[in-house]
Formats: sequence, C-alpha cells, structure tokens
Amino acid sequence: MLLEALGSALLGLALAAAAVRLLARRLPAARLVLASGVLGALFGAWLTGYALGPGHASPMATLAGAVLVSAVVLSLLLRPGGSAGGPRRAPFSLPSRG
Repeated sequence: MLLEALGSALLGLALAAAAVRLLARRLPAARLVLASGVLGALFGAWLTGYALGPGHASPMATLAGAVLVSAVVLSLLLRPGGSAGGPRRAPFSLPSRG
C-alpha cells in the first residue's frame, strides 16, 4: 500500500511536470499545478483502491486510476488558449447570417 501511494505520487508529479513544461502559458503557477497533480494522483489511488475493494491483486490498476484522476484534475486547471483564426463566439452558438 505504501509503494502504491509513493508510486501514485511520483506519477502525478511527473504528469504535472510534463504539463507545466508543455502548457506553461495556459496553466496557473507551477507550484499549484505540481501540488494538484500529486494530490489528484493520491486521491485517484485511494478512489481506485476503494472501488476495487480490499485484497485486489493488481497495483497497476491502482496506478492507472491515479494517473487518470490526476490528468482530470490537471485538465481543470487549463485556461482557454487563444484562437488562431476568426472572431470568438460563445460555445454552442450558431453563426449569424447577416
């Protein structure tokens, strides 16, 4: 269990570091992103372990759940990027003909 938690935290940290490196302009402060990645992974490991129940034999499933939840948490931190072409309009709006 301790190795699963440590592995989950390291995977969350690696995912957050990659996000900071690749998407620095669209993310808030790096410390917040790194902390969110680690905490999201730890929560994902706990949630996956709780869903699978006691005595599950696959730590890989726990690590996969940790990475998925960490990625979801990091995606919530993304700010919208600038569009390259055309005027911006509200989401799900139809273009006007006029």
